[in-house]
Amino acid sequence: MTDTIFVTGLSIHARHGVMEHETEVGQRFVIDLELYTDLSEPSRSDRLADTVSYAEVVATTTAAFKNTNYKLLERAAGAVADAILSHFPRIRAVKITVHKPHAPIAAIFDDVGIMLTRSRHP
Repeated sequence: MTDTIFVTGLSIHARHGVMEHETEVGQRFVIDLELYTDLSEPSRSDRLADTVSYAEVVATTTAAFKNTNYKLLERAAGAVADAILSHFPRIRAVKITVHKPHAPIAAIFDDVGIMLTRSRHP
């Protein structure tokens, strides 16, 4: 059985992109996370020590996403996935969606981005 912890709408200002102004000025990105784990123990114990702290997930995600400037969202999301799987042994897999609502595209659109899933055991 796999249960899910999620964080949606995490806004982070970062300097990812191919264009020079993206790396100079930066822009807002929005991240959604789905963390797959077994929540049977904390659902009975009611102890934070038996689960994964949302606050720690957000801090880990923010640091991994902001600490390095990447050209591609795929690489930035991969850095987040690596950090989460490294820091949280209870997490079996993670699904990350990175939205880039202000991407420099000559079109009218609501959103663009990427979604990736990584697991401990591919």
